[in-house]
Order: sequence, then C-alpha cells, then structure tokens
Amino acid sequence: MDKKEVRIVAFVGMSGSGKSVAVDYMTEKGWPKVYFGGMILKEMERRGIERTAESEKKFREMIRETEGKEWVVKQVIEEVRRLIEAGQKKIVLDGVYSWTEYKVLKKEFSEPGQITFVAIVEPKKMRYKRVAERIERPFNLQEIRDRDKSEIENLEKGGPIAAADYYVLNDGSIAELHERIAAVLAEIEGA
Repeated sequence: MDKKEVRIVAFVGMSGSGKSVAVDYMTEKGWPKVYFGGMILKEMERRGIERTAESEKKFREMIRETEGKEWVVKQVIEEVRRLIEAGQKKIVLDGVYSWTEYKVLKKEFSEPGQITFVAIVEPKKMRYKRVAERIERPFNLQEIRDRDKSEIENLEKGGPIAAADYYVLNDGSIAELHERIAAVLAEIEGA
C-alpha cells in the first residue's frame, strides 16, 4: 500500500476533554483505533500490576523514565504498522501524551497529510464536572487537578495540544461534538 494513501488522525487533549467520545465516533465510522493508554494497561497487566488511578499514573511516568520517553509511541507505531499491513487506510490514535510522542509520530508518518493532530478542548470547569460524573475512572476535584499538573509537568502533554492542526471545542452535547468532528474529517479527507 502506498504510504500516501494512509490517513491517521491523532486526538490530543487533557484528561476528560472528550477524546474517547471523539475516538468512539471515528471507530463507528470504520476507523480502527490505537489507544496510547492501552499500551500502558497491557504492560501493567503483563507485569501483574493492579490497575488503579494511582498505579496507572505511577506506571505511566515510570515506564517513560526507565524505558525512555519514546516507549509508548514505539508500541503505538508497531500497532499502526500492523494495521497498515493488514490494508487499513484510515487509523485513529487515542491519546498522544507528550511532545516527544508528537515529534516521533510526525517523523514516522511524514508524508504530507498522512497524520493530522486534532485537539479536543473544553472549558476547564466543564471538563472537571464531566470527569467527576463519568462512570469509568471518575476523579474528584483534587484528583483531576493533580492529574492535570502531572500530565503537563511530567509528561509534556501541553506541546501536542498547542501544536495541533485542528481544535474542536467540546462545550455542548455529544451530537454537537460529533458534528464538529465530522466537519474536521471532511476537511482532512478532502485534502
């Protein structure tokens, strides 16, 4: 398959911004996903580490410190390559964390239009409320503030958000978020 035919959309954003909702929308449209956090969870399971919010945080930071900042993205790239070899032309990436990961992806998928970064952004107060109310992994106010600080300071999460190709505001309903993503997709696919 010609690399130029491949389209990768990578969603970036803070915890609770709506990345998973955006990715779910894309998978419903037939785009297989590669989940950055899934690489962490698989490795935690392989090592027999119990999954809690605290253990995930510690492991995310530890694996990047001990195996290198590129460890997660290297796992993601291998998964993307497998999908491309299997004939996939459209792939969605869920949760680019760091500036290092962003740079590695830009280098690996360097053909024009091959990878597009889309930041899902949401007013902080709304994001904090949604995170507190979500069914899977809810956080209280202090936990989400701590996670934000950790992701920005320890995982360089701000860089990919700042450098995104598109920004999608998630300040309304899920249907409105889907409409905004569809508009971005139409533009990406038309490029």
